[in-house]
Amino acid sequence: MQLLYLLEAGAFYALMGFFRILGPRTASHAGGAFARFLGPRIAVSRRAEENLKRAMPELSAPQRQAIIADMWENLGRTFAEYAHLDWFHSTGDDAQITVEGEEHFREAIARGDGVIMVSGHFANWELLLIGARQRGFRGGTVYRPLNNPYVNAYIERQRRLYALDEQIPKGGEGVRRIISVLKNKGILGMLIDQKMNDGLPVPFFGIPAMTPTAAVQLAMRYGGTLVPASIRRTDKTRFVLKVFPAIDIPRTGTRNNDVRAALGELNRFLEARIREAPSQWLWLHRRWPDEATAARLKKASDLPQAEGRDVPETN
Repeated sequence: MQLLYLLEAGAFYALMGFFRILGPRTASHAGGAFARFLGPRIAVSRRAEENLKRAMPELSAPQRQAIIADMWENLGRTFAEYAHLDWFHSTGDDAQITVEGEEHFREAIARGDGVIMVSGHFANWELLLIGARQRGFRGGTVYRPLNNPYVNAYIERQRRLYALDEQIPKGGEGVRRIISVLKNKGILGMLIDQKMNDGLPVPFFGIPAMTPTAAVQLAMRYGGTLVPASIRRTDKTRFVLKVFPAIDIPRTGTRNNDVRAALGELNRFLEARIREAPSQWLWLHRRWPDEATAARLKKASDLPQAEGRDVPETN
C-alpha cells in the first residue's frame, strides 16, 4: 500500500503542477473537457445512472446522460481547480464567487452561538468555506481524511491556507476542537449528503437514506445554529455562494423525533438544491440502499419511535 500511495501521490502532484502552469481558467477547462470525455465511459457512471433513475424517474434516458456528462465536466473542473484555490475571490471587481445571504451567518452568530454550516457536494464545494473566510469568518471544517496520506496532506494544506483554519478529521478525537470552534462563535463546515451507516433512515428524494446525524446532535448538545448553504457554478470559473435562513431544531422534549424532524428539513434543503442544478451534484456515491433494504427502512421509520432508542450519540 505504501508503494501504491507513493505512485498515486506522484501522479497527483504532477497533475497539480501541470494545472498550475496552465493557469486557472485554462486548467479548469482542460480538466472539465478530459473528465467529460472519459467519465461517462467508465463503470462507475452506471451508479450515477441508477441513482438518477431512482431519485428523478421523470427524466428521460437522454436527459440522464446529459446530466452525467455535465456532472463529469464539473468534477474535472473541480479537480483542476485545486491547483488554483488561491485565485478564487469573493471580493473585488472581478470576484469569481458572488456571495448571497451573508447576513444569515451574522444573524446566527449574533444569537451568541457559532454556526454549523451544512451543505453538500455541489459544484466546487471547497469554495464554500473559501468564500466564508474571505468575508471575515473563521472556524473549521469536519472532513474524512483521504486514504492516501500524501494526497490528503496536499488537500488539507490547501484548505488550511485558503479556507478555514481548523481541519478536523471525523471521529471522537475532533469533538474538543469542534466545541472550541462553536464556543468562539466560528463557522463549522459540514457536508451532510453522503451515506452514513450509523445514521438514521430519513427520506431523500422520497427514498429512505441513511443520513448523518452529527450536525443536528452537535447543535443540540453544544450550541450552534444550523445554517444551510450551497454553491453553484454559473459560468465555467464563476460561482454563486448562497446562504439560507437558519433551520430551527424542534424542541418537543422527544429527542428522537426532534432529530428526525431536523434531518428531514436538511434533506429537503439538499434535494431542492440538487433539483435546481442536478449536474452539479455528486451522483457517484452509494447514497441509497437497494430497493429491498429501502422498503425495510421505510417500514421501520414509519413506526413510532421510543425516546433514546435509535438515535446514535455523537461521541
